[in-house]
Amino acid sequence: MQTIKDLKQYTFPALLNNTLSKFSSRPALSFVNGTPLTYEQIGSKVKEVSALLHSLGIKKGDKVSIFSTSMPNWGASYFGIVNMGAIAVPLLPDFSAVEVTSILTHAQVSVMFVAEKLWNKVKDLSEDILPIVIKLDDLTFLRGEPEGFTIYDVEVLEEDTATIIYTSGTTGRSKGVELTHKNLVWTAIQCQTVHRVNQRDKCLSFLPLSHVYEFTIGFVLIVLNGGCIYYLERPPTVSSLLPAFKKIRPTIVLSVPMIMEKIYKNKVFPTLNKTEFSKKLYKNPFFQKIMHKIAGSQLKKTFGGRICFFGIGGAKIDTKVEYFLKDAKFPYAIGYGLTETSPLLAGSSPKETIPGTVGPILRGVELAIINPDPETGIGEVVARGPNVMKGYYKESELTKSVFTTENDSVGAGWFKTGDLGLLHNGMWLELKGRLKNMILSSSGENIYPEDIEFVLNQHPLVNESLVVEEEGSLVALVQ
Repeated sequence: MQTIKDLKQYTFPALLNNTLSKFSSRPALSFVNGTPLTYEQIGSKVKEVSALLHSLGIKKGDKVSIFSTSMPNWGASYFGIVNMGAIAVPLLPDFSAVEVTSILTHAQVSVMFVAEKLWNKVKDLSEDILPIVIKLDDLTFLRGEPEGFTIYDVEVLEEDTATIIYTSGTTGRSKGVELTHKNLVWTAIQCQTVHRVNQRDKCLSFLPLSHVYEFTIGFVLIVLNGGCIYYLERPPTVSSLLPAFKKIRPTIVLSVPMIMEKIYKNKVFPTLNKTEFSKKLYKNPFFQKIMHKIAGSQLKKTFGGRICFFGIGGAKIDTKVEYFLKDAKFPYAIGYGLTETSPLLAGSSPKETIPGTVGPILRGVELAIINPDPETGIGEVVARGPNVMKGYYKESELTKSVFTTENDSVGAGWFKTGDLGLLHNGMWLELKGRLKNMILSSSGENIYPEDIEFVLNQHPLVNESLVVEEEGSLVALVQ
């Protein structure tokens, strides 16, 4: 397990140097159907990107965006950007040209790395907005050219901004989360207290690297420990995922609740209730556990047979699905966090998950509940720690509004997550929904729409639902 003693400081240059010194010959990044590049080869690509940016006159603090699906060159380019003191601005692959334009303008981006298949989205942007474009696939120029500036050493500090991540590509008020080297590297190191990663681990990655969840846990954490990451060449559908799992046989996968919920609702549950006899057996708790365990064994084979960490984050998972996974002995883990917290705040390893809850607070992080309900103890979750963002880029008032003040029960300086929850024994987090979604009934009762939606979503004919208040009554919109 890598520690701060190995890195000496929480920066990406220190992290990469440490990895290269220990794992240079190990496989690092690859497409599922490609040959992995070693860490030594990735190190060479990182230097190539930094030299390329220097030749364009990019200086410390300049913004460089990455607009691409996940690929080996994504990670190499990111390191190349931040290791020479520039700031990476990753963009979601499904952002429209309008959204991209808004972000590029707000962040004042100087250079963009773009995947060839996304070039059509931005090729018509004016050179005033997008003066220099480099094709990420092979690091060739699509617009602009080098000017021959001298390469020089740059001192990168822990508190320097490493990245600005836009939580939405809105054409209105931009919201760029400014994260430092320390925010991200420290969080990756602490994630090892939830699950240890080693150089023999293989990670199958299919979530966008522009999401901090996939970036910190599915990229930085793996690189930190010399593991190998494989990327899908195509969108993550059943037809592309199943062969990838069979070929790579990963030990680590990060996912969102929807994937496992769909597997349970569309495959597992119908199979276990196929006949009248199996339906009757399934209603018996004893036989249900046995049937879940048998289904779990098959599920592990479907995922390649070597999974030891199947992380689920990004939203709350259906508790019914969790109980199935527990009975099935499937090694799922739960994590909770936000872009603003780099992201992890709390989480449980496969050995300690409790359905319906998140898990213990991440070591080194502080969580508290403010304005709790006197009867239930439910209130807004606030956080403090080395993983909390600098703030929202160019939005000082917005930044100020999401931190507590001296008038709050915990004092000033805690980040307000906007999520409702409670802490069991002061250390185990359970979430109840979003603060802005809570409905106050006419009798003064706090109603959490997410709880009702979970019940509705368990119906086989319901894909998703939304519970809202309308003229004093609760209304469910169902798809």
